[in-house]
Amino acid sequence: MRAPTRRSYETSTGHGTVSPVRAPALLYNDAMIAFKHLSLRRGPRKLLEDVDLRIQAGQRVGIVGANGTGKSSLLAMMLGELSPDAGDIEIPAHLDIATVRQHAPSGDQPAIEYVLDGDAELRAIETQLATAEAEGDGNVMAELHGRLAEIDGYAARARAARLLHGLGFAPSAHEAPIDDFSGGWRVRLNLAAALMHRADLLLLDEPTNHLDMDAVFWLQDYLAAHPATLVIISHDRDFLDALATHTLHLEHGRATLYTGNYSAFELMRAEAKVQQQAAYENQQKQLAQLQHFVDRFRAKATKARQAQSKLKQMERMEKVEAAHWDTPFSFQFLAPDRLPETILRVNDADVGYDDTPLVGDVKLRLVPGDRLAILGRNGAGKSTVMKLLAGALEPLDGEVHRDKYLKVGYFAQHQLEVLDDTASAATHLQRQDPKASEQHIRDFLGGFDFTGDKALEPIAPFSGGEKARLALALVVHARPNLLLLDEPTNHLDLDMRHALETALAGYTGAVVMIAHDRHLIDATCDQLWRVADGALEPFDGDLDDYAKWLSRQNNAREGSKAKGADKPDASRKKSGSGRHAADQRAREKPLRNALKKAEEEMNRLSRKIEALDAELGKASVYSNPAEAARVTSERDTLARQLEDAEARWMDAAEQLDNLSAQASPA
Repeated sequence: MRAPTRRSYETSTGHGTVSPVRAPALLYNDAMIAFKHLSLRRGPRKLLEDVDLRIQAGQRVGIVGANGTGKSSLLAMMLGELSPDAGDIEIPAHLDIATVRQHAPSGDQPAIEYVLDGDAELRAIETQLATAEAEGDGNVMAELHGRLAEIDGYAARARAARLLHGLGFAPSAHEAPIDDFSGGWRVRLNLAAALMHRADLLLLDEPTNHLDMDAVFWLQDYLAAHPATLVIISHDRDFLDALATHTLHLEHGRATLYTGNYSAFELMRAEAKVQQQAAYENQQKQLAQLQHFVDRFRAKATKARQAQSKLKQMERMEKVEAAHWDTPFSFQFLAPDRLPETILRVNDADVGYDDTPLVGDVKLRLVPGDRLAILGRNGAGKSTVMKLLAGALEPLDGEVHRDKYLKVGYFAQHQLEVLDDTASAATHLQRQDPKASEQHIRDFLGGFDFTGDKALEPIAPFSGGEKARLALALVVHARPNLLLLDEPTNHLDLDMRHALETALAGYTGAVVMIAHDRHLIDATCDQLWRVADGALEPFDGDLDDYAKWLSRQNNAREGSKAKGADKPDASRKKSGSGRHAADQRAREKPLRNALKKAEEEMNRLSRKIEALDAELGKASVYSNPAEAARVTSERDTLARQLEDAEARWMDAAEQLDNLSAQASPA
């Protein structure tokens, strides 16, 4: 076993040599990372105090806690980007760590090349191989080709393409330059590059932010099969429930590691709180009895020594703190002034940009009490539909009837950008409601944890979570009868998400929501609608059904012929007639044939490449430079043909996916 190394806090992000699946380097007692009496300050406040814990190889640790408790700081210390004020972190010197870059990339590099850069060893071997080929060094070439085969380097481009596809990039976008993508898609590129890295330890800070639910489901399945030890910060409880074997809870400077996923942690924490409260109450009774004795007998000479002894006993007693059950968030939606019978109706509306429909023939009626969640991939048109409902976009065709008493509360990410950084939270609310009293404003903002001077300070230094809470508070206070929430949980911690869920339960208006937080959707929405292929239609099923539907679509993209995949079920549109089903099969047949042909060609070319790789791995081939050059040239030709076959396969898979979606209800 390798001796433990005390890190001097430098990061290790991909310069080591790793194989696709290898046993991680271990510390004593099989601990991969050890925090020993670690403390971290932020100004006068201790963020973390006397943290003592070990993360074992193979564990999947979800880090939870309120915003500002030190979750990201803990990851930064693992990466060597931040040093503790006291204590030590012990990490094996050559532990290979992968994480998502914080800065969005830019430039004209193709997206797939940027993702391939995530595998640093692959890129290093490619560079060294080019040099060896230029110098005609056969021995080095043989070694490098052997190592390339060991790390599955010849399939790296296909692996990068699968990562991009899983995260929502269309095949046509794989070769597009980075500058063609918006900020959210560039964050996805960073995530894909991190997943491309073959590492011992994978550190992820809110990986589901900027993902639609389709990509969240894919990422969850991908990470579940990932061989590395995982440390994940997330406020998505369903995501943590699916992945975490352990939960690290940060609270009041302490770090407590629980065995089990988030739901198990919640149960254990509740039980611990009950025990703590009982111990606190018992101790308070004991202290009261001791204090009573001291007060009675301190002045009596015969009892003075005993009274002094009781005082010392009280001083030595380790104090048990009261269990704090309360959350800093507690708010309710103010009752709408009016609740029309039909709040809004959309008839055969097309909506899009520059006279080009993105979603067409929208039919929707919203009444008080409706709870709708809109699903679909990023770019399909979910937010565009939301803008139509909000009145931010007018229909290109069709009609939208809004009741004269309609009052929309619209929360979208861009609203954080239009907040006035020079104004306080109280000023924002006063501007919205000039008649509101100062006490009302103070009380209302207190429910969103803007208390004391915090409510009166300019919001410029506020975190993203604090600004999101303020934007949500403004929406809640406006008394809407139609609430439109476009990714409301980004930047919100679990306590705030729970408070929003509780508040929505008592809301009497209609709700339309776009969110990747499955727990929030399950708890608050009773209708699922899906945007795909230019249409908004109801989905017949729940989120589990939706996940299964997505899995079938992904299997189709991968060329899988799972038994029963083509049979209709509750989550697919029922065929109107045998002719319709026959027509559908007729349209799909050439695409399925193309898939099969491309797959057969890919297998054939892969076998040939493997044979040539084996030949190139023999030192003897390089004794004849002409023969070595011929084999290398033939391999390069086959590799290009393999790339072409993969592109044809992905194009056919995408077309087949689109056809299948058109025949589905969601």
